[in-house]
Amino acid sequence: MKEKVIAVFDVGKTNKKILLFDFDLNIVSESEEKFLEVTDDDGFECDDIEKIEEWVLSSVKQLLASEKFELVAVNFATYGATLVYLDEEGKRLTPVYNYLKPIDENIPERVYRRHGGQDEFCRQTASPALGMLNSGMQALWLKHQKPEIFARVKHILHFPQYLSYLLTGKLYSEHTSIGCHTALWDFDAMKYHIWTGEEGLEFPPPVDVATLNEVNMDGTKLFCGIGIHDSSSSLAPYFAASKGKFILISTGTWCINMNPFNAEKLTAEQLDHDCLCYLSITKEPVKSSRLFMGHLHHVAVQMLNEHFNKDGDYYKSVKADTSLIDLCRANRVKGRIYFDNDPFSREVKEKIDFFAFKSFEEGYHRLMVELSELAVEAIDLVIPADNDIENIYLTGGFLKNPIFIRLISDAYSMKNVYTSEILNATALGAALIILESLNPGKIPSLNLGLNQC
Repeated sequence: MKEKVIAVFDVGKTNKKILLFDFDLNIVSESEEKFLEVTDDDGFECDDIEKIEEWVLSSVKQLLASEKFELVAVNFATYGATLVYLDEEGKRLTPVYNYLKPIDENIPERVYRRHGGQDEFCRQTASPALGMLNSGMQALWLKHQKPEIFARVKHILHFPQYLSYLLTGKLYSEHTSIGCHTALWDFDAMKYHIWTGEEGLEFPPPVDVATLNEVNMDGTKLFCGIGIHDSSSSLAPYFAASKGKFILISTGTWCINMNPFNAEKLTAEQLDHDCLCYLSITKEPVKSSRLFMGHLHHVAVQMLNEHFNKDGDYYKSVKADTSLIDLCRANRVKGRIYFDNDPFSREVKEKIDFFAFKSFEEGYHRLMVELSELAVEAIDLVIPADNDIENIYLTGGFLKNPIFIRLISDAYSMKNVYTSEILNATALGAALIILESLNPGKIPSLNLGLNQC
């Protein structure tokens, strides 16, 4: 008998994966593809959407023909800030433009002026002014820069919903994709911001992220989810399994701190410090902050390696040393060495006095003390005034850094701090949502891979 599975297409900027989950939410198969980027109609790099479309459709057909697995359902988790434009016949009109593509600042400024200025508009939409990373501004850019194409646009979909559309032919929007720094959602009124109607942007009304459609492919019935934004998907397992309120800290190139239990309105100061709101699978705001921590670490370690003549990965051999941590904390009162002393410093100094350190180990401990300070500043932005958060979950690349784990645990000693290792948490969240729709009330217990610090 074939094993029943749920397939999740986990589409990142670098890696594109297909993961198969059984009905106990165990991964039973995983494959990965890498597609070379192409250039859009302006010569700027972007994902090869034609290759991705072919990959999705051919992969589903192969799975339906599998002799080992019975494909029951499919869902999609993708990166955000990406739109697809369809004409009246439902055909894609443009490449999938890269959210790093530059934009003329005068384009969003027109909207800001009509709605209280940039600070007020950003507060209303819980979206720092990030150019094309505000996906709503991508549509406005298309309207002003390519009016002949925009005139043919009948529907606009976010990327996860477009991949679902390839199978179902149905047009959807859902809250996790709308609510991720898109500048589309009015968090005061909890609906599309009025500017979208003023500019004639045709987004579908949002529906529940757990919406399923039954489709017939090659004579086989298949349930298809409508897709989900990857950050919100990675939160879903914690909603299902966490006991008590929590903050999820996802570490890596970016350190993303997400608090689904902070109902306070965003302030102008928080927006200035890279704070924003997502919308969760429960349609509630998730206050989030971020720090370019992995990048800062990489830059500083390169300089440290050069001074002490160490190879690139030497820092990985450095163990957490209590005496060095105490020494670095004591010396910290004289000022930071790697970063400016101002709060919310975000850049490594160009010139660093490495002769202040007796060894690479001391220099690295000092780097982690200062970097952890910056991380705590960012985390504190999403902790509410009543500070009722019980648990902090640390995930991602910095779990391999014992000094970082120690310093964050010390900073939040009055809370339960855990490391959490879930393989493919984003895909798991997308599968979990599908399973909850297929088997209401019959969700298996999830292992969050917790270790208390």
